[in-house]
Amino acid sequence: MKFFLDTANLTEIREVAGWGILDGVTTNPSLCSKESARFEDLIKEICRVCPGPVSVECVTTRAEEIIPEARELAKIAPNVVVKIPVGLDGLKATRVLAQEGISVNTTLV
Repeated sequence: MKFFLDTANLTEIREVAGWGILDGVTTNPSLCSKESARFEDLIKEICRVCPGPVSVECVTTRAEEIIPEARELAKIAPNVVVKIPVGLDGLKATRVLAQEGISVNTTLV
């Protein structure tokens, strides 16, 4: 079993990481918007606290927009997994990104 925390709150992430059971974190734009840190700084810190996979969701919905957004998200930290909504465009983007070696997590299935 793996334990993933669905939040962008660093206090919560640090607490659960301290318990020794945190395998990863999933985030989304609405969770990140509730925090006071700049988005990229927040994701970098989450990735530092949680060495496992950190899913960071794209906000665009068309393949030609998802792909460059996902590439930028993947550059934030080596443990970022780009979360992409499933749909025709999401699947197209997932295929391209996976071929490039970018870790992808599909959501909203």
